[in-house]
Amino acid sequence: MASKKAYYATGRRKSSIAKVYLSEGSGKIIVNGKDVNEYFPQAVLVLDLKQPLTVLGVESKYDVKAYCLGGGFTGQTGALRLGIARALLLAGEDRGALKVNGLLTRNPRSKERKKYGLKKARRAPQFSKR
Repeated sequence: MASKKAYYATGRRKSSIAKVYLSEGSGKIIVNGKDVNEYFPQAVLVLDLKQPLTVLGVESKYDVKAYCLGGGFTGQTGALRLGIARALLLAGEDRGALKVNGLLTRNPRSKERKKYGLKKARRAPQFSKR
């Protein structure tokens, strides 16, 4: 019996990390042991993470099994999207289409650290002359 070939990639966004396993199958996406529509509360997030598959037109060719940790739903969606795109590259899919749509670029924006003497990262305490 021949085993299915699986591809592994990691995606990161904000403080979220997604470990993605891509294998040939029927198009099922499972995140942290749950169906993707059950795990993410909004349909927009699901559309966003499916973008690499949609761009290449391979939604029903691969199964995705992913483990997300850290951050919120938006960060996890971004991490998953990058992880899926990287795994598709390993599977031998077209790099050009993914690159043109900006799916291979890691989003570097994250929360700025709080500085001492301030209330938040940049918010200073209210100034009082008297």
